[in-house]
Amino acid sequence: MKKGVLIYIFGVLALGLGACGDFLEEYSQNQRYATTAQDLDELLRGECFMQWTNLSSNTQETMSFSSGLTMNYPWLHVMDDDAEEFVDGGLAYTSNYPRNVLGSFYHWGADPFLTLENDQYRDNDWERFYKSIGVLNSIIYMADEFRSKEEDIELLNRVEGEARFLRAGYYFLLVNIYGMPYCKATASRDAGVPLKITEYIEDKYFSRSSVEAVYSQIVTDLKRAAVCLEGIVPSSTLRVGKVAANALLSRVYLYMEEYEACIAAADEAMSGTYSVMDLNSWTDGQNVISWTSPETIFTQGGNAVVSTFLSSSNVWVQQNGNWVEQAQALSYQVSEDLLQCYDDGDLRRTAFFKNSLHAAIPDKYKTWADYNDNDEIGADFLIRLPEVILNKAEALAMLNRDGDAKTELQKLRSKRFALAPAITETGGALIDFIRDERRRELCFEGHRWFDLRRYAVNSIHPLPDNFTIRHRNNAYEANSQTWYEDGYYKLNAYTRDRAAWIIPIPNYAIEFNRGELQNEIRPNRELQRD
Repeated sequence: MKKGVLIYIFGVLALGLGACGDFLEEYSQNQRYATTAQDLDELLRGECFMQWTNLSSNTQETMSFSSGLTMNYPWLHVMDDDAEEFVDGGLAYTSNYPRNVLGSFYHWGADPFLTLENDQYRDNDWERFYKSIGVLNSIIYMADEFRSKEEDIELLNRVEGEARFLRAGYYFLLVNIYGMPYCKATASRDAGVPLKITEYIEDKYFSRSSVEAVYSQIVTDLKRAAVCLEGIVPSSTLRVGKVAANALLSRVYLYMEEYEACIAAADEAMSGTYSVMDLNSWTDGQNVISWTSPETIFTQGGNAVVSTFLSSSNVWVQQNGNWVEQAQALSYQVSEDLLQCYDDGDLRRTAFFKNSLHAAIPDKYKTWADYNDNDEIGADFLIRLPEVILNKAEALAMLNRDGDAKTELQKLRSKRFALAPAITETGGALIDFIRDERRRELCFEGHRWFDLRRYAVNSIHPLPDNFTIRHRNNAYEANSQTWYEDGYYKLNAYTRDRAAWIIPIPNYAIEFNRGELQNEIRPNRELQRD
């Protein structure tokens, strides 16, 4: 491909360009021709970062699903044990409310994209990821082509570094959503997702690459990204630097059980200028997590949490002569199981949550009513320093370096308590403690579902086979216009209930590839009553 030639936007399964964040739009390259490094940079900024959903059109009473959700994978936050259903008021099933739209994910149903009113909606996330990857493939190729012709080598290095980081990040999300978790013993034969890193059209249909192959490419991209980004200081946490590449690499190595490599990458990331926010100085109403926080290494995308869980605003409507708080009625809340994980004196219990009606809701971020706040975090793809610390601590514990692991934990916990209690656990109990600490610190940042999958197949300290998640079900009584608890749905551990832990690849992708892509059959899940 020569300089000035049209950059084709290749997707594995579809062609086209996705939207991107408001903070990038003013820089977007309108033409699809790239003749300079600056053109590539504009194309990267304009077409490759996750879209930033305008929450004013996606509030809880208007969670549109007819053509697929516009926000990024909101269902990721309702499948694990950190979320519970919340219902209140005189409303039955209402089409656009989170409980109806995401209910089949919450119940781990056979078709999670089928609402509780049996309306089918489209999985747009698969297509969005692969469209972005198609553009990134071309940018990476062209950056290398331009090096022999461009004077601005530093800009080309930054563009390639960011492009490789994003491609690695998107494949990491894809394989952990639609593929099997990384299991050291079986990764070479376990089903991942289609892997395409070439910039040209391949005359073939795509099948699943192995989990090992996908992770290998992720590592290759992140290591190259760290080299390209050496000495480059990102203009903000909305852009990528070497620290972000090493931080994500520490996460990937942790998933792969490459613990020494995880520690090395974490050390590289922790050598940066980021610091843990001291919650002893936190004041009510202050953002704990924001894109200008000293903890935030990288942020992009929107914030599906604030449209999925109860809001803190009051929207009242009159129905059958009664006023009901409609925006609050059919949604999700923080689970009691999660709340009970916090010890007395843990400042996160107050700083991370607030009460709305008689329920706890996530409050690490600005509420949906404040969607236009410039400091609102993009939580769909977020990397914070506390995660890096926890990655290293877990890796150390897995290597039986308990004392070093506790030292790392105290770097975080000293900022989360007025006086952090001593950690007395050792061995397997320490690993469990670190996993619980990870849950307490990283809740509602998209980690818990992925973590539970990897814990289940861990070769050193796997989850017990009897691990389960129970999600209670609520039913509506029309005469009294009230809700009541009616049984529960149960999800077993990955080793016993594998298909339900893997989101099915959408039918449009399977049809496009003439059946080369396959899904495991998810079982119908029955309502249980003790």
